[in-house]
This record gives sequence, C-alpha cells and structure tokens, in this order.
Amino acid sequence: MSSIIEKKNLILRNLQEVLGEDKIDAILKERDLKIYWGTATTGRPHIAYFVPISKIADYLKAGCEACHWPKIQFVTILFADLHAYLDNMKAPWELLELRVQYYEHSIKAMLSSIGVPLEKLKFVRGTEYQLSKEYTMDMYRLSSSITEHDAKKAGAEVVKQVDNPLLSGLLYPGLQALDEEYLKVDAQFGGVDQRKIFTMSEKYLPQLGYAKRIHLMNPMVPGLAGGKMSSSEVDSKIDLLDSPATVKKKLKKAFCEPGNIAENGLLAFAKHVIFGLFEPNEKFKVSRNEVNGGDLNFSTYEDLEICFSEQKLHPADLKASIEFYINRLLDPIRQIFDKPELQKLVANAYPAPVKPKKTEKNNANQQEEIAPNRLDIRVGKIVEVSKHPEADALYVEKIDLGEEQPRTIVSGLVNYVPINEMQDRLVVVLCNLKPAKMRGIESSGMVLCASIENNGVKSVEPLEPAEGSKPGDKVFVESYEQGEPDKILNPKKKIWEQLQVDLKVSNLCEAQWKSNNLMTNAGKILSKSLKNVNIA
Repeated sequence: MSSIIEKKNLILRNLQEVLGEDKIDAILKERDLKIYWGTATTGRPHIAYFVPISKIADYLKAGCEACHWPKIQFVTILFADLHAYLDNMKAPWELLELRVQYYEHSIKAMLSSIGVPLEKLKFVRGTEYQLSKEYTMDMYRLSSSITEHDAKKAGAEVVKQVDNPLLSGLLYPGLQALDEEYLKVDAQFGGVDQRKIFTMSEKYLPQLGYAKRIHLMNPMVPGLAGGKMSSSEVDSKIDLLDSPATVKKKLKKAFCEPGNIAENGLLAFAKHVIFGLFEPNEKFKVSRNEVNGGDLNFSTYEDLEICFSEQKLHPADLKASIEFYINRLLDPIRQIFDKPELQKLVANAYPAPVKPKKTEKNNANQQEEIAPNRLDIRVGKIVEVSKHPEADALYVEKIDLGEEQPRTIVSGLVNYVPINEMQDRLVVVLCNLKPAKMRGIESSGMVLCASIENNGVKSVEPLEPAEGSKPGDKVFVESYEQGEPDKILNPKKKIWEQLQVDLKVSNLCEAQWKSNNLMTNAGKILSKSLKNVNIA
C-alpha cells in the first residue's frame, strides 16, 4: 500500500474524531505513522476490545505490512499497569502483576484471532519506564504546571469518580500525557471518552518542551444492553472466555429494537469489527428459512444497516448472525486459554469475592452478610397516580414493575413533584420491603429519591433510570451483581436501614452505594440535579 491517500483513509476509517489531522499527511510523505494504544489492566477484557484491536489491524495495514524498515515498530501496545492502580485502585497492587499477565495473553490471543502478526507490534508495560528517574522528574514538572481543575476535568470520563477522590486519580491524566513522549510516538489512539485527556496533553506537553501529538479517537460502541459495554455490567458484555451457550444466552437478552440503529450494540459491533475483518469479496451472511425470505448477504455495513432500519431484517436473525461471527472470533481464544496454566492465571488474577466469615457463637445466631444484592430494586412505570384521600402530602401510585399486576405504592412526594410529572414516569423502586399500611392504604414498596434538607427547606427528586430502561428491569450495584435478593427484608434485622446509610448521590448526580454505581443494563441511575445527597 504505497498511496498516502490509501494509508490515511485506512488510519481514519470508522474513527469519530481526530485532533491534529493536518500532521498526518506531512509524516506519511516521509515515513509511516508511529502510534500507540494503551489499556489499563483492570477488569477482564471483553468483546468490545475487538473494536480497538481491529483498528490496530488497520494501522498495521497502513504501515508495517509495506514498510521498508522491518525492524522498526510502528504500533505500540501499552499495558498500563500503573494507571490501573492509580484509578481508584481498580487493580490492587497484589493482583497487578497477575492482571498484566492476563491482559498480555488476552490481547495477544485477540490479535492472533484476527490474523495480526505479533512480531509487527511492540508490547510495553507502563512500569518498565514510568518509575524511571527521568519520567518521575517530568511528572513533578507537569504537576507544577497543571491545575487541579484541568487534571480533574481531564479524567472525568475515564477515572472512576467518587465523592472523596484519591490524589492518584489526578495523576492519571498526566501519566497518559507523558506516555506519548516516552513511547516516542506520533499519535495516540483511544476512545472518544479520553478526549479531555488528549486535549490536556496538547495544552501541557509543550510547556515541558515536548511536541503535541496526533490523537485518533474511536466512538464508544454500545453494549448488548444499549449503553456502554462495561466489565462491571455482566449482561452488557460478552467475556472473551464465555462459552457458546453463554454467548447465545446473552445475545438472546441483548437490546435489539426493530428498526433502531442508534442504540444497537449488535450493529455497532458489525460495523466496527466484523466488516473490517472480512477478506476481499467476503459478505455478511444472514441465514434464514425460505419461509422467512431465505438467506441474505451484505457486501457493506451500510446495506445491512439500511435493511435493519427498514425492518426487513428481524432482530432474531441479526442476533443469530452476530452469534456466528462472535464465536468465530472467540473460538481461537478459548482454545488458547484451555491450557491449565492459563486457567489458573484467570482464577488468580480475578478471584471470586470472599464473603466475610460468619461468627460462630452458635449456628442459630450467625452474622449475616449485609450487601446491596439483598435489595430487590427494579425500574417501575407509574401507570396511575392520585392524592391519598386521608393525607395531603401523599400520592397513591399504581406502578408497573414487570409483574402480572401493578403494585400499589404510597409516596410522600406531593410537595416536591407535580402530579402531572408523576403520571407515566419511570422510577426506581425498592420492592422487597415488608408491605405496610400508610394512613389506611397498604404500600408494597418504596420509590427511591435523592433528598437533602438545608435550613429547614427540603429538596426531593425521584431517581431516574437510564434512557432505554423498561419496567421490571433489575437495578444492581456495581461489583455486587451476583446473588438473589431477599424475598422480603426482615424489618427486625434492619437490613435496609444498614444499607441505606451508604446510598448516596455523587457530585456527578450518580446514584451509588459506597461509591459503586447503581445500574440497569441500559446504564446508570441518576438524580435530575441534586448532588452529594442521601438516597431514601
């Protein structure tokens, strides 16, 4: 591939945004572009990682496969182990080395799965150079230039946000900026969620005497549930080691609304991964019975998208086709990780959560684990609302929670939410409280709200489920997805009261329990405007 235009088109294909695009032409006239992609070694990689991996294949096609200097590496993959630790200790120090090993095996297996030759890549661990005297001195120099505001703003979309952030989170963006200089690259590639870190790099690196780099940004691909694909959302992602049966199960539950192309994680995966990996003249095949119109074949992603948008392709048929291509990608990875030593590595790098030991005074009085997965919290839709006949401050609501009949729930929201805003509203409901009568009407749940009182003035806002949530959707707490909720919370054991004290709304309006987000498969639970307040 000798044409500069062809190379540039391949470099920019499917990207959402590029900063410094004008520099690409000048560099390509002299040599191929030197690019790096970094991944923090935190949660287990999932199939969304194929999106950047596919772009790395593009970069190699635009450079290394036709380069005249075979010993020079044009694409560097950084296993950002120190970043992983700094990001609110998502990777504890004692697990860091194991997780780096797992990431290295996983990423290399993914690259091999799509036919990328590993000898054309350079693999680097952050701690190989980030602990050097020179790098450390540059971090001090950068820290004396960058403001707290800019550091916090830069990491807002990447670093885990909590009420009382650690200083380490402010260092994270600076390290990523310096990596561009120390890896000696022309460009950094990442998701569009890292844009603020990229613009911070452009602002502050020149103050240290270092050049601005080009920044290449992928769009954020929706997960199976419609929101961002995340390691912490079990149903939103397919793990690299999921079995074919698990893949089928997760795809069956995937959000795939007929004709909806904007929030469709399956179509996004086809666009950014599957079509980009096809051999010349290979087509995307949809196998269908003759009764349903017979097989379909698509030469371009655009043709597939149009067909689905016009509802000529049923979601079930699209899911079956995506299932075939995902398993084709995962089969080689499963085979690699079938080795006993790699299975042991997975178990040690991501150990199952250890439950606190129960006291052993006697079996009848063992201490129960108080964890948020004991709460049955669901999305509900208010289908009917009226004022309580015996209490001016109370609403009586009929709420659809995905059950056979709507539940009756009484809420003290009359003074805070107009009745017309309650009707047909999506709310977040605690469903396993023991039913209790409120001024003569039995209430079978609680609408959860953000709440604060200042100088005798109280503000209350019902929590809002993520767009795309539906009545009956389970609300879970990050890191506590497993386990079944209690059928009914025993009021004598004060389980709800013990858990409620740690339910807060963050400074980003995110509903959290001990800084872990409340989620549905569609995304985060939020308050409308209240920040740093309690949830009740």
